[in-house]
Amino acid sequence: MKKKILVLGSNGKTGRRVAARLENNPEVEIRLGSRNEKIPFDWENSSTWKNVVKDIDTVYITFQPDLAVPFASEAIENFTKLATKSGVQKIVLLSGRGEKEAQVCEEIVKKNAKNWTIVRASWFNQNFSESFFLDPILAGIVALPRAEALEPFTDADDIADVVTAAILDDKHNEKTYELTGPRLLTFKDAVNEIANASGKNIAFQGLSLDEYNQMLREYQVPDDHIWLVNYLFEQVLDGRNSSVTSDIEKVLGRKAKDFSAYAQETAKTGIWNPEN
Repeated sequence: MKKKILVLGSNGKTGRRVAARLENNPEVEIRLGSRNEKIPFDWENSSTWKNVVKDIDTVYITFQPDLAVPFASEAIENFTKLATKSGVQKIVLLSGRGEKEAQVCEEIVKKNAKNWTIVRASWFNQNFSESFFLDPILAGIVALPRAEALEPFTDADDIADVVTAAILDDKHNEKTYELTGPRLLTFKDAVNEIANASGKNIAFQGLSLDEYNQMLREYQVPDDHIWLVNYLFEQVLDGRNSSVTSDIEKVLGRKAKDFSAYAQETAKTGIWNPEN
């Protein structure tokens, strides 16, 4: 009998990749969890939850926009209780490395799930190509606070590979994996790597957090997005994540992808040079 797997956030950076890895597996049947699916799912509308977990064996949870937001723990509590009561046998949670609010949600999953795996990560490489840093790169100037902070940027493909392994193999049950790339970089280092790989002239400017907030408001960025970005820069980029782990290699038997390899591969897609 096929294992039925629900992938929440199936349009997101890791959810999309996990779904792609599972769809060619003859032993599994995938249900995609997003607002626009035939069986819709919405974190902010709990009436959508019951149908989406029906007959599901394993759930991969990515929470939008982030486990740090105020209503996350309540939603995770209610959803995981419902999922387990409905017969879900395992929950794999994508958590935020160094986020105390995310760790509250981890404990909720551990308490409510029959089996669980926690996968922690922080800043993704793909934030520079699929998320909020893409527009500044296209504009040729990236202005950010915490310019001196060291971050082990992690590749979304590595995260998806670890999550897929956790979904399919019970040896990962009751394990917490902390995923990082293989080295520490500042945001300026990362931008320079992208400039070198793409042949594009990209300037980097360090800002104070106040200056950054003012800039976001001038660009009419929504308040909830400003709150989240503030949280990440103020709370998480204080040095607590300035270390690398070997958990990707432990799970996958290979090294984590280096940021340079990501930059070279992504530059070939033309995403950073759309006019060429």
